Amino acid sequence: MALTQNRTNKQKIDDSLFVPLDKHSAELDVMVRPSLGFWQDAWKRLLKNKLAVSGLFLIVLLTIMAIIGPWLTPYTYSEQTLSNQNMGPSSEHWFGTDNLGRDMFTRTWYGARISLFIGFSAALIEFIIGVIYGGISGYKGGRTDNILMRIIDILYGLPYLLVVILLMVVMGPGLFTIIIALTLTGWIGMARIVRGQVLQLKTNEYVLASKVLGANTSRIIRKHLLPNTMGPVIVSMTLTVPGAIFAEAFLSFLGLGVSAPIASWGSMANDALGVLNTGYWWRLFFPAFFISLTMLAFNVFGDGLRDALDPKLRR
Repeated sequence: MALTQNRTNKQKIDDSLFVPLDKHSAELDVMVRPSLGFWQDAWKRLLKNKLAVSGLFLIVLLTIMAIIGPWLTPYTYSEQTLSNQNMGPSSEHWFGTDNLGRDMFTRTWYGARISLFIGFSAALIEFIIGVIYGGISGYKGGRTDNILMRIIDILYGLPYLLVVILLMVVMGPGLFTIIIALTLTGWIGMARIVRGQVLQLKTNEYVLASKVLGANTSRIIRKHLLPNTMGPVIVSMTLTVPGAIFAEAFLSFLGLGVSAPIASWGSMANDALGVLNTGYWWRLFFPAFFISLTMLAFNVFGDGLRDALDPKLRR
């Protein structure tokens, strides 16, 4: 009975409702939505995050000022004028002067050069070591992975701050000593991230196809695995930079940073600590403010970048 009724309904359908589509119709070439790659889509979603864009703008602005800032005044970072000791902010000295009459504006932006250079250098070195180490460990697996991970466990068990301070004492304070000290064990987190990503990706079909076609290990890691791990790695790098900047400021605050008269935000804060109760507020305010602003900018940008690169949020 039901089959008979369905056949009757089919016969009632008018054939004129079905119009063949012209193969040469221009509508076939019209795309409803332009095709976007992964990085294009991530950049588009990042631009929608106003807080992350503000963080990126601050990072670019701080970097530009670190380059050109010391040239905006006629003073140098080490020029001493004892008659201008501890002068407050004015039209002549925009950020005031310190106890040796040195211009705080010039020293602040010169210190930005040191702090940003250490931050970016530490992040780059940790990226290189962590990606190579974690990529080999995750791809090889088995005994190789077990040995490499045990080495990481041993290094991870060492007190990070104690290792850095001891290395600074042994090698002596200096710019490159700080970078070596910060990256000695700082790459461990990056290596673990890359290893975890590679362990997930190496079982995919395109990796198997590359093996069948005769690709060697280095090519598979370089061409197929590492490009697909760049999302979490880049996010980790953006969060490594403020950590390195804060670590440098902390070491300089303890007197283990760059040597005088070279300025850094940490050493400037340390110099201002002794006169904190004398009313010379600008000597501590400006270095502390820019340390906080830089860390805030990198953190909000890193959070926005993490959301933009998350494939679960992609539409």
